Amino acid sequence: MKKAIITVVGKDAVGIIARVCTYLSAQHVNILDISQTITGGYFNMMMVVDVSGADVRFGDMADQIEAVGSDIGVIIKCQKEEIFDSMHRI
Repeated sequence: MKKAIITVVGKDAVGIIARVCTYLSAQHVNILDISQTITGGYFNMMMVVDVSGADVRFGDMADQIEAVGSDIGVIIKCQKEEIFDSMHRI
């Protein structure tokens, strides 16, 4: 299993989760865990996904999901789990 971390941040709006999940499903990416909150009108979501079945290369997927975020007015970042862990190690 190859895991990645996806973060989504921006002003809350209808359909953010739907758009992100629709894209991931089309690429055969499985959502393993998801957490989302809305604070003061701002949306924040973190997902752990399995990208081992993805139809596209990881770099292409990261670029494409970032473009999805741009289309819906949020910032979406996708990182490999090991890089995310390294960046957030104390």
